[in-house]
Amino acid sequence: MPHARIFPPAAGQFVARALALVAMVWLAIGAAQAQPVGGPQAQFGDANIAVTLHAEGQPVEGREWLLALRFIPSAPEWHGYWSNPGDAGQGMRLSLDLPPDWEVGEARYPVPKRLTVSGLMNHIYEGPYTVLVPVTPGPSVKDFTGPLKGRVEYLACTDQICVPQDAVLTASGTGDFAGWRAAAAPLLDAAAAFAVEGKTLRVAIPFPQGMGLADPHLFIANERLVSYAAPQIFRRVGDTLVGEIPLDPYGSGKADALSGILAFGDGGGVAFKAALGDVPAGGELVAGPQQAGATPPLWTLILGAFFGGLLLNIMPCVFPILSLKAIALARAGESESAARAEGLAYTAGVVIACLGLGALLLALRAAGEEVGWAFQLQEPGVVVALLVLAAAITANFAGLFELPAISVSMGGEKTGAFATGLLAAFVATPCTGPFMAAALGAALLLPVGQALLLFACLGLGLALPFLALGFVPPLRRRLPKPGAWMERFRRLMAIPMALTFLALLWLTVQLGGRSFGLIALVMVFGVLLGLFVVGKLQRGGKMAWPAFALVAAPFVAFAAIGLPNVYMGGRAEAAPSLLGAQAYSADALAKARSQGKPVFVYLTADWCLTCKVNERIAIERDSTRAAFEKAGVVTLVGDWTRRDAAITAFLTQQGAAGVPLYLWYAPGASAPEQLPQVLTPDLLAQKALADG
Repeated sequence: MPHARIFPPAAGQFVARALALVAMVWLAIGAAQAQPVGGPQAQFGDANIAVTLHAEGQPVEGREWLLALRFIPSAPEWHGYWSNPGDAGQGMRLSLDLPPDWEVGEARYPVPKRLTVSGLMNHIYEGPYTVLVPVTPGPSVKDFTGPLKGRVEYLACTDQICVPQDAVLTASGTGDFAGWRAAAAPLLDAAAAFAVEGKTLRVAIPFPQGMGLADPHLFIANERLVSYAAPQIFRRVGDTLVGEIPLDPYGSGKADALSGILAFGDGGGVAFKAALGDVPAGGELVAGPQQAGATPPLWTLILGAFFGGLLLNIMPCVFPILSLKAIALARAGESESAARAEGLAYTAGVVIACLGLGALLLALRAAGEEVGWAFQLQEPGVVVALLVLAAAITANFAGLFELPAISVSMGGEKTGAFATGLLAAFVATPCTGPFMAAALGAALLLPVGQALLLFACLGLGLALPFLALGFVPPLRRRLPKPGAWMERFRRLMAIPMALTFLALLWLTVQLGGRSFGLIALVMVFGVLLGLFVVGKLQRGGKMAWPAFALVAAPFVAFAAIGLPNVYMGGRAEAAPSLLGAQAYSADALAKARSQGKPVFVYLTADWCLTCKVNERIAIERDSTRAAFEKAGVVTLVGDWTRRDAAITAFLTQQGAAGVPLYLWYAPGASAPEQLPQVLTPDLLAQKALADG
């Protein structure tokens, strides 16, 4: 059935489609067993959605003769389907008792509605609706005595069940054909074009630039071509509207022709037919999911990315790399030329890392992957690699061995600054801070060149303090003089790096389970043992790194075999929330909003330090709980620690590229209020009391 709730979205699509196929087979068997056209009764009947057949006037040879099928549900909870029902369901199947020289045209439908349940989207009609069927009579019309008879098969569904329906029809000569014509989506008289680019369908529809669009949506008649529930993006290029829809990952991705309905969002829409052709690139963004109007000017997005990167230097999610920055700040006072070289090398490392992460993110999204900013920390393999790296840096700071790339006391300053910049960007960027959200959200929708410019500006903002130290002597003069204290300071900085290692170990367990974390810890032990051997050989002036390979190799091989075998592929059980938060889903959000109560939605991740700080100081508080209980606030939480296509899509809908994201739905509000990404202790309680 189309609304199975017990399956996750990916499995749900497969199961829903399989059950819909069963329903189709059931209909086919019933049709085979049913009496012929004109028989006294149907196989299943039309008790849930009644149907009648109407004919406009008398048929005339060569002239369009319009038929109408009028569907009327017996109760409001029953709905029917468009010709392409979406992720599940069944469109109408009509057979008419016509002479062979009569031609039946393509049915004309009203604009359908979207119904999304458990991540599956259906194209439905609620309440009475009419489907128009044009027929062109042939020469045999002179022998036609009527009345016209036919048979129709369809599904009637609620949110819980679907039942097959059918009816044997006899046409009536009455009906509100003028009203039914007006309700059907008119066919656009101008040609449209479409193209398949990568894993995206792009459709260009002639559309006057002055016409408004409240909430546009493309209903594609070609089945299994596009992902129905995926966010759609619309841009204007002059008098052309360009829509972009991800392809169905289970479909062929090919089409020789395209047809469908462009819904305007206010109940109106137009039908269109499109041929393969050129689809303009670029254009002004006029609508994305939950977003209307043009994107902010590019210069404001550039400033947002720059200042967002700058503020990352003081955001809690950057704390794991503060030790690296502190050592580099101290070393910047050695000489003017060295300081400038250090600043440029560090900046290059940061900017290249941000560009690389941004380019990979855009490439994955273009390939149809549901990923967002900080996607790298959703992969257990990447987190294990960071765990080993944090352990190695901790050992280096503690004096266990010397690594020139990040050492204070050895050469290779520019190389060390570049490596520090790479690592700083990689670890600092998972959480989005103030100014970043709008810029990075827009970067996912802008052309590639403009998007990469925003990622570069983010990196430049993150690197600015070091760059300023390199080129502004008065700032450098405020730093302590280089000396023996630097070695002691380096060893002291092993403490925060060790805390970073422990945080990554906790995240490893959260992502893969305890056995996964234990095997990763065994590998870390082998790497540290190898580094200990390296340190002893270095102090003796001997070649060290071949020994490291010999010592660490067995532990790394053990982990390479063991980690995939024990990976749980699931999340560790989360601690209960003081607010009694429910897991976010599209269904849960719709149900919560329908209750007429305030709704608070927060999207978080275990690797996002900003998220965890906000939860500790503002969300998981007794005062917040008391205010929420008094106001009847419904709380939903989306955990994005591991990749989750539904949460990624929701982030995209809200114009956000990553977490944290805090949304407040006031009772009756059409759109949410996006709260600051750094919450004050009493902010949520105040919102609850204001709306309660």
